[in-house]
Amino acid sequence: MNVLITGGAGFIGSHLSRALLKNAHRVLVVDDLSTGSADNIAELIGRQDFQFVRENVRNESTMTALVDRSDVIFHLAAAVGVQLIVDRPVHTMETNIHGSEVVLNLANKFRRKIVVASTSEVYGKNTKIPFSEDDDTTLGSTRFTRWSYACSKMVDEFLALAYHDEFGLPAIICRFFNTVGPRQTGAYGMVVPRFVRHALLNEDIDIYGTGTQSRCFCNVADVVGALVKLVDCPKAVGEVINVGTTESCTINELADRVIAKTGSSSKKKHLSYEQAYGRPFDDMLVRKPDLTKIKRLIGFEPHFTLDQTLDQVIEFERSRIGG
Repeated sequence: MNVLITGGAGFIGSHLSRALLKNAHRVLVVDDLSTGSADNIAELIGRQDFQFVRENVRNESTMTALVDRSDVIFHLAAAVGVQLIVDRPVHTMETNIHGSEVVLNLANKFRRKIVVASTSEVYGKNTKIPFSEDDDTTLGSTRFTRWSYACSKMVDEFLALAYHDEFGLPAIICRFFNTVGPRQTGAYGMVVPRFVRHALLNEDIDIYGTGTQSRCFCNVADVVGALVKLVDCPKAVGEVINVGTTESCTINELADRVIAKTGSSSKKKHLSYEQAYGRPFDDMLVRKPDLTKIKRLIGFEPHFTLDQTLDQVIEFERSRIGG
């Protein structure tokens, strides 16, 4: 197939590109490199089965031509990372909402199957654990800019489902839970690469809040494997699907593991959210997915443990620092 990946120079998109190429598909990537990096796809440039277009997905003229050439779309382009969301809420909402409006409209116009990337953030502060796809969402006050991201991705989901219900667009929505792995940047607040880099440099590891909040960190290879299977699963069309792992870890435990694995002399340093972000911040204590639906649809089981994933990230970051 001819596969279009929006945000394909980003962390997940670059891994997905390699997986699709390995499966003999032709890959077309569009990315404005605002949070993605040309380095992520540098080794793919020049291949006959790969093309990179540097452009924003809100450019309807360019996107019309790209969607026309594609058979299926993975819509991953989005403003991501807590730090970026807090610092640039207008950019976050414009990128996520209007970008999805453009891509979904064109997918419907050309009748292309589309996989839309969403996030576990949409569950907000719901205390029913684990999170199931049909659970209620509980967002905090609009005074906290971090919820603008969750809200924008909810609008993306509503729009994708509306196109499916009203026009029969073959759309699949995937809610990612803390995807991690090599090539992820810590520049926008992603915790694992940030912790690893500081540990390798023997610098203090800043933990925001108490550190008792827990997350389930899923290896990007497991996420990509799920995406490749879901796009070929007829029963996934019109569904919202959690993608992640149920192995849970607190942020304090994560820092301890990283320090131990790197043999670092780093110390944990706790900062209040106001110290970290310069403003009040609303967080969730637990984030854990119910994977019943994805197991039923494609038999999904994560292959990588958190320890294995941390080893991969440490190796990658050590090579970058050494280089």
